[in-house]
Amino acid sequence: MMVIESKPENDSPRSNILETPQLIPHSKLPLDSSDRILSIQSHVAYGYVGGKAAVFPLQCIGYDVDVVNTVNFSNHTGYARFAGTRTSAEELASIFKSMDETGLLAPRRLLTGYIPNAAALEVIRNLAQKLKSDNPHLIYLLDPVLGDSGKLYVSQDVIPIYKGMLSFASIITPNWFEVETLTGVRLRSLSALRDALSILHKQVPHVVISSIPLQPWLSEVLPQIMQPLASTENQKGYLLCICSSHTVGTSSPSTVHARVVPLIPGYFSGVGDLFSALTLGHFDPSSSALHSQTSLSFAVAAALHKTHSILELTNAFAARLPPEECTATDDELDAAEPVRQLRRMRGRELRLVQGQDILREEWREGQGRDMYLWGGFWNSPEPKLT
Repeated sequence: MMVIESKPENDSPRSNILETPQLIPHSKLPLDSSDRILSIQSHVAYGYVGGKAAVFPLQCIGYDVDVVNTVNFSNHTGYARFAGTRTSAEELASIFKSMDETGLLAPRRLLTGYIPNAAALEVIRNLAQKLKSDNPHLIYLLDPVLGDSGKLYVSQDVIPIYKGMLSFASIITPNWFEVETLTGVRLRSLSALRDALSILHKQVPHVVISSIPLQPWLSEVLPQIMQPLASTENQKGYLLCICSSHTVGTSSPSTVHARVVPLIPGYFSGVGDLFSALTLGHFDPSSSALHSQTSLSFAVAAALHKTHSILELTNAFAARLPPEECTATDDELDAAEPVRQLRRMRGRELRLVQGQDILREEWREGQGRDMYLWGGFWNSPEPKLT
């Protein structure tokens, strides 16, 4: 899951790297009309988080999507006021059983997001195991929604279940905090980042760390081509997205790509759900037409660019609202006047329908928006910070 906040004014990430890009055609996805997706995550009546942030974008790029809701809420919890129900483990199991018995449980791809509790997650784990057994070629993107910014969104008892599910996943998309939670490694150095990826790759072939704040230690080790066009003082205004592909069970190091993106001011919900859906939708493991990208880095580049473009559109819309609709976050003022927070959240709902041309764009390698190969990731020396 990804949360994007506060951005400096310059929001063009090294667009001058490829002066005369060679456009390389890449066929639209899905390649097969039967390549349908089963999406299992939260649902809200109003706004765009969970399935509401994932299903429409996937449909825009051509997928049929079967939807199972893990919660049914009026709106996302950032509004402070919400109502609704959580789908019980028994209800989830009943839905999957009925779909199976009627021959409707045969997705080519599986996407899972927020699961409310350990009992429900156990049902999802059993489903993932069954689907993987029925179809070893199942493409499963597991977004381990655990928390962010050092805070858990879920109870501790879901963590070991998520760890046990990693071996079923083709791709995982944790943020930096979720990586630390799953691996027990604090991301404070290049060696720690290597250790965390090594632990995850013991079970998962494709790992995407959706967002790591560009702190000094990380800026020090980034290759020059990935550095943002900003001074050192402004580098906390950027996030790094890393993707790593590895053949599980081999001793060869993974192939790592990365890219820095500028942050956008404010708090936006559903960003990680959108990013994960687009990553899954653009992932084609059978592609042989790519030149400098892996199947994963190609998909992540598309997801990163489209997600950031939707955020820019949303932020531009919010900036045009009346002052009372676009106030800054202030816990004390929000507590004293709850409608203040409600108005702000309403103005920052993702503009997916208005941005559907962004979502539908046919993605090509070599447009100057690719992920950058981090060639020395596994063997470059780690500098000492002074």
